[in-house]
Amino acid sequence: MEKLLGKLIQESRDLAGHGRVADYIPILAEACPNDIGICIMDIDGNIHGKGSYDHGFTLQSISKVMALMLALLDNGKQKVFSRVGMKPTIEPFNSLHDARHYNQRIPSNPMINAGAMVVTDLIGGRGREKADRLLNLIRDITSNPNIDYDEETYLSEKGTAERNRAIAYLLKDLRLLDGDVEEVLDAYFRQCSIQMDCMDLAKVGLFLANRCKAPNIIWDDGEEMASLILAIMNTCGMYDFSGEYAVKVGVPSKSGVAGGILAAVPNRFGIGIYGPSLDQYGNSIVGCKIMEELSKELDLNIFR
Repeated sequence: MEKLLGKLIQESRDLAGHGRVADYIPILAEACPNDIGICIMDIDGNIHGKGSYDHGFTLQSISKVMALMLALLDNGKQKVFSRVGMKPTIEPFNSLHDARHYNQRIPSNPMINAGAMVVTDLIGGRGREKADRLLNLIRDITSNPNIDYDEETYLSEKGTAERNRAIAYLLKDLRLLDGDVEEVLDAYFRQCSIQMDCMDLAKVGLFLANRCKAPNIIWDDGEEMASLILAIMNTCGMYDFSGEYAVKVGVPSKSGVAGGILAAVPNRFGIGIYGPSLDQYGNSIVGCKIMEELSKELDLNIFR
């Protein structure tokens, strides 16, 4: 497996030059495009890693997956999806257009920024308490108490968040946020700044692949939770590239603009990938290619 992973990294490495690291959050612009890593964990707990798989990076939008889990645990499916939809969108993840023009007056899905802010608002607690509860959930899923916020990224994100603030205040005007806007935003910025590596990410993927079961977590509705989360990842997790990604890869995945990709193959694998050079959609350009080739090599496409 390590030989295959090394081969895929080498064959995809040149693609990094065809993308660019995110720079609208200043700290992310410091990432090295050639830091590429992958970790795969199978259902029996075997771990395979290659490249910069132990390099730490912030979750950014990948945190939306775990935030949705926590909001569902706190509120139940009916309440959550009365406030945010389940529909894919052709709009970019940070679109103001989607926030203004959704048909049912709710954001299209929990994986775009507007929907994710509504989800963060639904998490129990005030301000930082929301993010801390999410951080603790992630620590429990990964059995890694050392996972924490990257304060420099949190401050960088908070200081350059004009578009996200515009989205949040629009949501408040439409009465879709109950909490104080700045408190919700602060929790949202903190959740995006949680730092992990590919191995931790693969553990989250394995948790989903194993129907939301981990050594220290057994939820009564774990199978239903996993089915719902994986379906939303599959239709909405790769932004407005999700449809094409589903055809080419066929694995429920979620990306973040720091370059991470979280993937879960039901009953088989959890996968974590890092490659900070992004394509036009905001997905890791190398990570998407690695996932496409890995899917072919290991027959991962869930639609076959």
